[in-house]
Amino acid sequence: MANSAKRILVVGPSWVGDMVMAQSLFMTLKDRHPGAILGVIAPAWSQPILERMPEVDEVLPLAVGHGEFGLASRRELAIRLRGRFDRAIVLPRSWKAALVPFMARIPERVGFLGEHRYGLLKERRKLDKQVLDQTVKRFVSLGLPLDEAMRGDFAIPQPRLTIDRNNLVNLRLTHALSSRPAIGMMPGAEYGPAKQWPISYFHELAARLIKDGFEVRVMGGAKDHAAGESIVAGLSHAHNLCGKTQLADAVDLLADCHQVVTNDSGLMHVAAAVGARIHALYGSSTPVYTPPLTDNAVIHYLGLSCSPCFKRVCPLGHTNCLNELSVEQVYQAVKRHIS
Repeated sequence: MANSAKRILVVGPSWVGDMVMAQSLFMTLKDRHPGAILGVIAPAWSQPILERMPEVDEVLPLAVGHGEFGLASRRELAIRLRGRFDRAIVLPRSWKAALVPFMARIPERVGFLGEHRYGLLKERRKLDKQVLDQTVKRFVSLGLPLDEAMRGDFAIPQPRLTIDRNNLVNLRLTHALSSRPAIGMMPGAEYGPAKQWPISYFHELAARLIKDGFEVRVMGGAKDHAAGESIVAGLSHAHNLCGKTQLADAVDLLADCHQVVTNDSGLMHVAAAVGARIHALYGSSTPVYTPPLTDNAVIHYLGLSCSPCFKRVCPLGHTNCLNELSVEQVYQAVKRHIS
């Protein structure tokens, strides 16, 4: 690192979707600082996603569980980073997220005000939620000069993950996937059931699409396996891959899908970042705040008077924001976009 390239460290977020959206910041930094070296502190699970981002030069896994303080792990990482970076951008607004850059003695440290981080950050920015009305805007703004960031009219590059074609071939063989055009389905949402379209609706939609000649691939984590079994029950050309693939595998499998039907989830953002046509189903959240970052998306959102509530479970007990989003509506939208 003897050259004059700026050495930038980003403390990344803790959720799949947020990490994908953070690529917009990484792309902005590389564009604004040609030749810069970019390192990202992130949970170990996110390494396969970050390795699909050509802008990231180094992944620095932090062995701390979600919600865990992990002072010893943070201190150990900070010691290893001393003298290696000139500027740190802290995306999470928690106090503990700012600890590593502070203990690493990185000269420039920027982030939003939050959780009394006054001594930990050199540049503390006030978050204007009216101007920075999307998660991705907030991320990108921290990589820009303050005056430009506060105008809110800056460009947002769309995330674009690289695809491993050899891995895709192996996955198709391993899981006995057919030559039919594939439709991906993601029934999970880590946040809670108020963001999950009914499983019976996914099953009915899958049955109709299989009858039309498609293969259905249900994707998600191990927690989604039971839901996947319900969706594929009694259906040919339907594969429950929940818990059977790694995160990097999901990148390649989604890139191979003609269209994807998904809740507002981390995998929705992965699908958007590989160019799949997205049918995004919104319930308690809103596409205004966390839209799929692609021009190739169809938004399904009823916008009821009680929406968005941003609750994990419907506070009114009916979840009409999703229950009233019919299979017919989504099916017709998928049909309209069949090439």
